[in-house]
Amino acid sequence: MGRVISFSNQKGGVGKTTTCVNMAAYLALAGKKVLLLDLDPQGNATTGLGLTKSGLKKSVYNVLIEEESVRANLFPTEIEGLYLLPSNIDLAGAEVELVYKKGREKVLLAALQKERENFDFILIDCPPSLGLLTINALTASDSVIIPIQSEFYALEGLSQLMNTVSLVRRHLNKSLEVEGVVLTMFDGRSLISREVAAEIKKFFTKKLYETVIPRNVRLTEAPSHGKPIVLHDPKCSGARAYSALTEEFLKKQREKENKLWRKD
Repeated sequence: MGRVISFSNQKGGVGKTTTCVNMAAYLALAGKKVLLLDLDPQGNATTGLGLTKSGLKKSVYNVLIEEESVRANLFPTEIEGLYLLPSNIDLAGAEVELVYKKGREKVLLAALQKERENFDFILIDCPPSLGLLTINALTASDSVIIPIQSEFYALEGLSQLMNTVSLVRRHLNKSLEVEGVVLTMFDGRSLISREVAAEIKKFFTKKLYETVIPRNVRLTEAPSHGKPIVLHDPKCSGARAYSALTEEFLKKQREKENKLWRKD
């Protein structure tokens, strides 16, 4: 059964979508079957994988509100094994419409139950807020990856996010865990980047990925071409970093599986 992982940080502009899209691409290239679920009304992951949001008839809105199946709303991408459940402008109203649904925090969980066996990984790009859409994502997930920009304000709001994870764990999804924390837009020459990295390491200890994502022009260009970085410029520093991050992630998954196997 596939793992469901949310990418969440209520602070915008931290590389959340970039990390979700590019890890999805590299996981698929590693032979995994991957579903990227765009739960952000801005739809940046949708355009980042080459789909035009305007005029989309199939989207995650249909799944959450119209109760259509995930399977009926999927799109293949340029990368074999990577599928997209897109977002469009309709999703902006979904948060309000969900309020009136029975079991409103578990709508996405129910929708994904049938699909977990069809994918190795389901990655959810959460909106930059801690509203009902994000609560749905965390309730449906096994774990959460937190991208954090290495700048002064990065730690602001982090305690709020961790409090939300704790509340979801207590009331809705007791098995939810922090998968890892990714430092993004890192500049090793900058004192503040190094200081923020040190603070985050203190806070998260073993949860901080060793791989850091550097500031990279090619990474910022790729979404405008509707491509993950591996299809835009696979040799740039950003591509090498996301490739290494995905390898580190998969290594940790194998270690978890080995521990479970030993226990059994």
